[in-house]
Amino acid sequence: MILSELRNYIQTRRRVSLVDMVNRFNVDPQALRGMLNKLVSKGRIEKIQQNNSCAKTCNKCDVNSLEIYQWNEE
Repeated sequence: MILSELRNYIQTRRRVSLVDMVNRFNVDPQALRGMLNKLVSKGRIEKIQQNNSCAKTCNKCDVNSLEIYQWNEE
């Protein structure tokens, strides 16, 4: 996978969870975060802060499913 494929995937879907991208591209979450950070630093996408206060007590959700990235309209 190359950075442009990831960019196009997010641009098409507008808002995507980390787990969706891991499943789509079959890439380790840490490696994917490195590519996502490049897109964030370029202003192409932003990481959406989720209210995961229940994760402190519940732990039923996959933490990666709570990590959401959104395409920035330019």
